[in-house]
Amino acid sequence: MTKVTLRKVSILYYDIASLELNHSVEHFPQRENGRVIISDEFKKNKSIIAVCDGEINVLNKIGDRVSEQNVAKKA
Repeated sequence: MTKVTLRKVSILYYDIASLELNHSVEHFPQRENGRVIISDEFKKNKSIIAVCDGEINVLNKIGDRVSEQNVAKKA
């Protein structure tokens, strides 16, 4: 019986529908070489930019300031 090791990763990706840069912390099975196996279900409608080890805290990303400025102008 093979033991499945889960690895916590943070994934940076674009949502195909909105082209918004997003991130998500997930647990995926890990191969012996250390690479994680990201499920097809998770990949659906996403363009993955980076897979980072562990949980990361994204302080800001592309488009954040533009979005904040648009909200401020509307207020």
